[in-house]
Amino acid sequence: MLTRELLGTAQVPDGEELKLYAHGRDFMIVMGSNELMSTRMRGSEEALAVMTLDRLQGRAAPHILIGGYGMGFTLRAALAKLGPQARVTVAELVPEIIAWARGPMAEVAAGCLDDPRVRIDMGDVAQAILLAPERLDAILLDVDNGPDGLVRADNNRLYSKAGLHNARKALAPGGVLAVWSAFPDHKFKRRLEEVGFEVEEVEVRARYDAQGKGKGPRHVIWFARV
Repeated sequence: MLTRELLGTAQVPDGEELKLYAHGRDFMIVMGSNELMSTRMRGSEEALAVMTLDRLQGRAAPHILIGGYGMGFTLRAALAKLGPQARVTVAELVPEIIAWARGPMAEVAAGCLDDPRVRIDMGDVAQAILLAPERLDAILLDVDNGPDGLVRADNNRLYSKAGLHNARKALAPGGVLAVWSAFPDHKFKRRLEEVGFEVEEVEVRARYDAQGKGKGPRHVIWFARV
């Protein structure tokens, strides 16, 4: 029987400890009793990128911000769909996450961090939004299990009215804020609407079989358009 092998630990600034495990050919990142992400379940993280870019059709060279890197599912799905002139900024707060991607998970990363369209911003995605030097076409958030500061309390500001106002100001006309969640949250959807976004809530499955049929837990993505 396969057992989990601890490959590394990382302390989230002002937050919890993350642990990277290997289980056979699979990897998982765990915080306490919560499995935050796993290579076995990537469907909804990929959908976060694909479905956002579907809503940006017609933009030849979009600039998108992804927070954070995780296991790179969202980044790789975005790169596969974007053209050569696109730009992707990845805001990642935890250096070990990037080190794991270049180390034990290099095969999973598949070189995405070295793509010339990609820039890594080692820092808080809330600051990346606030200090964006130009308007963004999309902001993709998958830094917690939902719109609350699970990984670190400071992330709550991303989902507050003030944080959502900052995201709205950082987006170009017609731009999209996309927020991934492991669960529905009607109060958060209403808060997006109160800030002035046009909101679409979509249910997606955590994984897909070889025929593209959705399986596993049901997750939620909110697409909030300026």
